[in-house]
Amino acid sequence: MRLTSSALCITRPGRRLGVVLLVFLAIICSLAYGQVQVVDRDIAAAMKAARPAMQFRGATAAEFSAWKKEFRAKLNELLGDSTPPRTWRTKEVERTEFTDHVRLQLLLEADGIPALPVYLLVPKGVSSAAKRPGVLCIHGHGAYGYHPIAGRRDLPGVAENIEKHNYDYGVQFVRRGYVVAAPCMIPFGPRVDRERYGGNDPCAVSFVRMQAIGRLPMTANLRDLRWALNLLEQHELVDGSKLGAAGLSYGGRMTMLVTAMDERVKVAAVSGALNLLQERMTLRHSCGSQLIPGLLLHGDYSEIGSLIAPRPCVWETGSTDSLIVPEWDELFRSRLRRAYQAAGHVDDLHFDRFEGGHVWSGKIAFPLFDQTLKSP
Repeated sequence: MRLTSSALCITRPGRRLGVVLLVFLAIICSLAYGQVQVVDRDIAAAMKAARPAMQFRGATAAEFSAWKKEFRAKLNELLGDSTPPRTWRTKEVERTEFTDHVRLQLLLEADGIPALPVYLLVPKGVSSAAKRPGVLCIHGHGAYGYHPIAGRRDLPGVAENIEKHNYDYGVQFVRRGYVVAAPCMIPFGPRVDRERYGGNDPCAVSFVRMQAIGRLPMTANLRDLRWALNLLEQHELVDGSKLGAAGLSYGGRMTMLVTAMDERVKVAAVSGALNLLQERMTLRHSCGSQLIPGLLLHGDYSEIGSLIAPRPCVWETGSTDSLIVPEWDELFRSRLRRAYQAAGHVDDLHFDRFEGGHVWSGKIAFPLFDQTLKSP
């Protein structure tokens, strides 16, 4: 029988009865099948259950060497191409003389990719006949980008930012005799128009938008950091065989990544970034600038950090840094120790656990860099 529209009409009492029946059915279904689970709980449960297949569990140098080759290849596959341009143009935007160093604000330009803003800090008295080691100093999250690293206290808000995080470690390194490159990553500082994001996190939005064209913020930043390493390596005042990398927060994360993927970095200081991706995605969100799709199927940040071995590296953590989660950070340390022990270089793994918050320390890092890069 064909039902007409009039036959489908329900009187008001009938509608109320229908609503009651629907509610009753919902309760019955809820009891029978459990409560509907919100997506963040689903994700957290999946993260807790994650068992990366390529964690290093060996004990010998041969096992570590084989694992390192295999995992680095997998990481390259997940990241995609991070090769910096072979040729580029260097434009000097500004030059500022200080009593002990020169600050150059540069723009590196190459065809087909966005230009890279970089501060180059050079100690006074350096010559091509007496080259100095170079250090890549990497900034973290924040609206100021690379400005605090270079000590731009003349810019609004930067002085306070430096004081809060002991953030001018680029200046601290140049005053110890190093040539320093401090690039600006995306989406930070002058490389993002924050007003266009309507209060949303530029890291998350950039991640989603770049995924649509098969790109990652982390890979783009890795390319730019390797580009800055090229700048140092090829500079007439730098000994290109003696390069280090240091950074705080997201700068620490990217210090870890560039050191893991580029053997030119001989020593590293990773500050305020002893977090596992599994922890961050289980307990809270993690910004899009730190995400590598599919990573947890194979490894975690601890495995990326392990690729640094056997080179010297210090991991800084402040006692009151709320971003470092107890137990998870110790799990990270244990995985690093396993890698360095297998590589036969346990003495080259250092932990600076200092009194303080989410700040740069340098207590162990500065002597370690001097020992590694200034030795004959």
